[in-house]
Amino acid sequence: MLDKPIRNVIIAGAVLQVTPIIMVNQLMTTNYSKFRVAILTSSDAGSKGERDDTSGDAISEFIARHLFEEVARDLLPDEQNLIENKLAEWCDSGKVDLVLTTGGTGLGPRDVTPEATRKVIDFEVPGLTEAIRIKTMSLTPMAMLSRAVAGVRMGTLILNLPGSPKGVVECLEVAIEVLPHGLEVLKGRRGHPSH
Repeated sequence: MLDKPIRNVIIAGAVLQVTPIIMVNQLMTTNYSKFRVAILTSSDAGSKGERDDTSGDAISEFIARHLFEEVARDLLPDEQNLIENKLAEWCDSGKVDLVLTTGGTGLGPRDVTPEATRKVIDFEVPGLTEAIRIKTMSLTPMAMLSRAVAGVRMGTLILNLPGSPKGVVECLEVAIEVLPHGLEVLKGRRGHPSH
């Protein structure tokens, strides 16, 4: 920090000395590496090796750009019990602050990620997914069909994202505005169930 003002500013006849304050985009200067992220892709085709996990890759690239630490990643078929078990395992481990899921949030008969998430969370954080839907509707009307859920288990935040790389990035661009603050607040709950 500079000790001396570097410029005089005249406002309404008064001379004020102004010390420079450098305003830089918070996302570019804040190190979020203290937040540990796990990525779960739900895809029948992906779990059989019939499709690349491009949405999981998009999440991985996004969080790396924002300096989060990726600590776990898995790809499972669209089976509710398998998804529930993996979410519970990661949240209960105490080693994950944020679980980002991709896939299984639409209207298809095998889209069960929101149900699996609701089954394991202690409480929902509806404002997060509401904001994502509202902001992304200006990009695609298909956002109205999302059933994504956000919630907390044992102090770990789980956020459901769509199954497309483009959709994942659009949603994360909205969520990144509040994720660091939310994760910081949740640190006090880590390892403690809410009910």
